[in-house]
Amino acid sequence: MFTRSPTTKKLFFFFRSHKSHFSTNIVGEKPVLVRDFIHSALYDPKHGYFSQRSRSVGVLERSIRFNQLEGRKAYMNHLDKIYKRSDISWFTPVELFKPWYAHGIAEAIMRTSQLSVPLQIYEIGGGSGICAKGILDYIMLNAPARIYNNMTYTSVEISPSLAEIQKETVGEVRSHLSKFRVECRDAADRSGWGDIKQQPCWVIMLEVLDNLPHDLVYSENQVFPWKEVWVEKQHDKESLFELYKPLEDPLIKRCVEIVELGKNQSVSIAKSVWSKVFPKPRRCWLPTGCLKLLDVLHEVLPRMSLIASDFSYLPDVSIPGERAPLVSTKKDGRSLDYNSYLDTKGDADIFFPTDFWLLERMDHYCSGWMKPHGDNSTKQGKKRRTLVLDTSAFMEEFGLPSKTRTKDGYNPLLDDFKNTKFYLSVPTHNIK
Repeated sequence: MFTRSPTTKKLFFFFRSHKSHFSTNIVGEKPVLVRDFIHSALYDPKHGYFSQRSRSVGVLERSIRFNQLEGRKAYMNHLDKIYKRSDISWFTPVELFKPWYAHGIAEAIMRTSQLSVPLQIYEIGGGSGICAKGILDYIMLNAPARIYNNMTYTSVEISPSLAEIQKETVGEVRSHLSKFRVECRDAADRSGWGDIKQQPCWVIMLEVLDNLPHDLVYSENQVFPWKEVWVEKQHDKESLFELYKPLEDPLIKRCVEIVELGKNQSVSIAKSVWSKVFPKPRRCWLPTGCLKLLDVLHEVLPRMSLIASDFSYLPDVSIPGERAPLVSTKKDGRSLDYNSYLDTKGDADIFFPTDFWLLERMDHYCSGWMKPHGDNSTKQGKKRRTLVLDTSAFMEEFGLPSKTRTKDGYNPLLDDFKNTKFYLSVPTHNIK
């Protein structure tokens, strides 16, 4: 399902706040990289989209009883009523399908964990805490008592308001509190992690990759070298425009290198010929925020297993460029898309599709298995076993899809998330 319905990208429901000129305030006299502009637009403590909205993540009063709904029409009507009663931005899939969505993730973790050592789980961007509570509930009820009694669950949350909501959610079961803690910080900041942790652990990221800052590179045609894009104020101090500079930023250069490592040489030659006949500019969005986060995670948690879910495709994107974002807000009860990311004023969500092929390459790159050009060192990192599954395939394998099925057989968890995938990555000592 690729239509704009209440079941895509945090259900495409967005909260409309007061209008401001925040987008020009975050750019001072000096230009900033696109990733810094996006980070401020989303996470600035005073003006950022998520910082302004303590209720941007919805919490359902009770779980939806899917087996009491007749079918898709009844489900959509039920969602419509929920949103009209709630002054919130969106409900995440883990909230809509609680507790079954989190239970599927817990089952995947239980099947592949080394249960001889204490289970350690880190969740990046835990939202309302419903995933943490669901996983803790599942392990408490279905795993041997020693697994639950000795486990730890750490939420790394950048939003102070969401961190407090997570404590309240998990605290509904008192025994969970001794195993759960929230660290209010940026997970991509290495200094917040402390010493390297050699124990096996799990890292969970649900709808996190889409909101990580991205960079933008530009080229005059298909064969000209990339230039990094910066955001600068116009002389009137109100409007913003792009500034193109030679590729110098180390993070951007590394990300471009990972992308280029997968290029087919024959395809590149064909593009070179084609560009001489039909030259045209090209733009490419780079997940540098994801690269930075994976760098940190692989350094501090070298034996981590990773499970991430996100959008592989976004509909109705009007912003140009490969892997371009959807920038959307809510106005008069309807979603409103921007044609430029520069138009955001702290009142809009900026989210990107996840290129899962590129995510896998970055994962191997950051683990040390995939070598950058010019690296002739004999040291080889550990290869990782990776798996990409459609959400429906993941839930059919690890979840209980019968719990989210309506009377006529319609199942929103399996039927409405065709543009979402799960990524699983586990370490292995097999480097051959």
